[in-house]
Amino acid sequence: MAKVPTNMHIHPKIEPFFDAQTNTISYVVTDPASSSCAVIDSVMDINYAAGRITYEHADQIIAYIEKHKLQLEWLIETHVHADHLSAAPYIQSKLGGQIGIGDQITVVQETFGKVFNEGTEFQRDGSQFDRLFKDGDTYNIGGMTGVAMHTPGHTPACMVHVIGDAAFAGDTLFMPDGGSARADFPGGDAGALYDSIQKVLALPDDMRLFMCHDYGPGGRDIMWETTVATQKAENIHVGQGKSREEFVKFRETRDATLDVPKLILPSLQVNMRAGDVPKSEDGKPVLKVPVNAI
Repeated sequence: MAKVPTNMHIHPKIEPFFDAQTNTISYVVTDPASSSCAVIDSVMDINYAAGRITYEHADQIIAYIEKHKLQLEWLIETHVHADHLSAAPYIQSKLGGQIGIGDQITVVQETFGKVFNEGTEFQRDGSQFDRLFKDGDTYNIGGMTGVAMHTPGHTPACMVHVIGDAAFAGDTLFMPDGGSARADFPGGDAGALYDSIQKVLALPDDMRLFMCHDYGPGGRDIMWETTVATQKAENIHVGQGKSREEFVKFRETRDATLDVPKLILPSLQVNMRAGDVPKSEDGKPVLKVPVNAI
């Protein structure tokens, strides 16, 4: 297992934004030595029943960046989310920055391009994004270096982003009492997820870990920050040295009982386009509902 380069002496400022509708936590990550920042896993609001899209959550992030006079350099998607819609292009239109995702987005686009019967006008090469990260790629946020670590299993394109003494786990891990993400979506794999989690747990013990989702198991307050050491000791799915075989058996059994996310159909259509809503032939925003396809 290749060692991920880390710099535990850099302590980025991290501002979380919790979206109660989707239990998603977005982050503004700021270089402590400059005004440069990145936004990770933004959320676009949708009333699916009414077919209405709004931007209250994204506007909170924009207001924070403007209030603190920050320079937005990156809008990072840890993966193609199946439970919320990305607001990356909306934020980019207001503040600039580049939209980045893992290069295996092309696999996701190919898979779900077929599910949604997309025509040849839908490009399956990741060109909707400004940057496609390969495993180990680096990028700069002011004086900080971000490292993209490929962590497939939940989806083929999942990435954990390591920035200074902080790592953004996407859906690879939840808080210790929440365990891990499902691995039964097209392209998912429980064994690959276990291997990816081990890559995360090989980071320094005092590395801060930030979750993309939290559901408050047992009714506790919503939480989003933990450490590698705590995950290794307490994670209910992989902690205390649980074996790959144990994990795969548990994950596959559990996943077979789970309902699909409520927003999976609009989320996939939008997020595989880097946050853009697909258009009808006359240029109007429109979402499809394929029947018996997922």
